[in-house]
Amino acid sequence: MKIVFIYQYFGTPKGSWSTRVYELTRRWVSEGHEITVITAPYGKSDIKARGLVSKQQVDGVNLIIINSGDNNRLNFFYRSFKSFIFSMISIFYVFRLKYDIIISSSGPITVGLPMIIAKVFLKKKTVFEVRDIWPDGAIELGKIKSKILIRYLLKFEKICYQKADLIVAASVGMKNNINNKIKTKKIIVIPNASDIQLFSINKSYPINYPSKISNHKVILYAGSLGLMDECKTAILAMEGFEKENLSLVFLGDGSERMELEHLAKQVNNPNIYFYGLIPKTEVVKWYSIASVSLVGFKNLPILSTSSPNKMFDSFAAGVPIIQNTEGWIKDLINDYNCGYNVAYQNVEAYKKIYRHLLDFDLKDKSFNAKKVAADLFDRDELSTNYLSNLSKLI
Repeated sequence: MKIVFIYQYFGTPKGSWSTRVYELTRRWVSEGHEITVITAPYGKSDIKARGLVSKQQVDGVNLIIINSGDNNRLNFFYRSFKSFIFSMISIFYVFRLKYDIIISSSGPITVGLPMIIAKVFLKKKTVFEVRDIWPDGAIELGKIKSKILIRYLLKFEKICYQKADLIVAASVGMKNNINNKIKTKKIIVIPNASDIQLFSINKSYPINYPSKISNHKVILYAGSLGLMDECKTAILAMEGFEKENLSLVFLGDGSERMELEHLAKQVNNPNIYFYGLIPKTEVVKWYSIASVSLVGFKNLPILSTSSPNKMFDSFAAGVPIIQNTEGWIKDLINDYNCGYNVAYQNVEAYKKIYRHLLDFDLKDKSFNAKKVAADLFDRDELSTNYLSNLSKLI
């Protein structure tokens, strides 16, 4: 098959971002398929543009890189404008390239436009992949307030679902959300995945780590520090643990990083560290010494449907999670005992887990986390499942 994959945030493990599309497409190439990814240089990715449009190749995957990249430090309207430009230029390649199937991966929702064009004017087989529910997320975060704009965006979202021959949701929660909007049988769930081989390393200390951490239990947060993420409670809970062998480490960047660093200074615990963006190859090392990792989101219904990469990375490394959502991840923790569920902004609940972490080992939860990665979220199996469903379209 010849597949065009429109995805604004492509990156490899050399960068500091999700590698979902890279891991999928390089596997499909190894199966003999021709893959072209239309993408842009996201601020956390390792992919860089040369000129307005440049062409590169990574592990056999053809890249068309449009120099209209996103960054979560930009304001909402500028990000929306750059996403619109990305989709407009993508439409040119919709007509120019030869392919059997086109996949548009959202968010942002604007990537659905090239897919609709391919369906209506070229009669191509179409797939709409939903990694984030748009525009619901922006609406709940208060980024979009105009009732007229909201109405049109929701209508456009519905058209994206209607024009897709297949809808791929990144979580069960997202599938349920979509089914509440449009009744369809053409939807499957392909969650983000655990790269078990990548994270299966012996204890390995990262570059420039504080030497005292070697004697500490490490609580790790590896992900965005933006408007959707909730990390304050984990910091506040470190108060009173100043003299304990316990460290809280943040890997990542975002619009709330400065505020979080300021809060950490107020808590006055010297064992809270911020390392910014680092390559995934270094993130792997941090997971090898972590005892637990954090998966925290704001208390918004739509965020309970999320499929966070940091959770799958944690499971791949055999590291249980502490999470605060009320959706499918909470059910997963209850069913498989691979972490801890905590109520939103409950500082005392975090403190109780920190104390338990210091007093006991988490061998059972660690074993279960690794088993969940292998049984439910293995990248190879999910890639094969995805490709099989694409093959059925043609």
